[in-house]
Amino acid sequence: MTAIKLSYDSLTISGKIGVGSTTLSRSLEELLNWKYINVGQIQRQYDQEQGINENLQGAMSRSDEHEKEIDDMALKVLQNEKQVIFEAWLAGFLTRDMKHVLKVLLVCSNEAVRIDRVVNRENTNIETAKRYIKQREEENVTKWQKLYGNHDFWSPEYYDLVIDTYGSGPMETTGIVLDKLGYKNVKKT
Repeated sequence: MTAIKLSYDSLTISGKIGVGSTTLSRSLEELLNWKYINVGQIQRQYDQEQGINENLQGAMSRSDEHEKEIDDMALKVLQNEKQVIFEAWLAGFLTRDMKHVLKVLLVCSNEAVRIDRVVNRENTNIETAKRYIKQREEENVTKWQKLYGNHDFWSPEYYDLVIDTYGSGPMETTGIVLDKLGYKNVKKT
């Protein structure tokens, strides 16, 4: 069997709440059999250990030092390991200068779809989902701007690939990423 030379060694998946980043990450993990790191899971485990309820206390409940530690961990992993899928809101921004890492940004141009995804995932109502999204995103951006400066962390300029999941389902989105990694040129024998 011939080894496939891919265009990138690892990838990051970033995006706001409800755009499908975890769905894409899990799909790629299954297909590629790469190591999958979900920073949200790491944060939730930390919160649990520290007695923090992010949904009630928000992103400001974590220290700046903790945020930087997590971000530094992301950079170290992606500098030193290959075949890693790293899912985090800031992953693409933090790795913007790493040419060997495919930086994927997921967006959803229909806000109602994002809200619906959160309603279904969190088993909540529309108004609660709207408040949850607004609060989390505003608090995180405020914290990140304090740590990293006044950036638009989801600006396409920081990413190699931007996919609107409103017009692209999970399988199509996965296919687009696989193509960008270099699988589109692989001939089947």
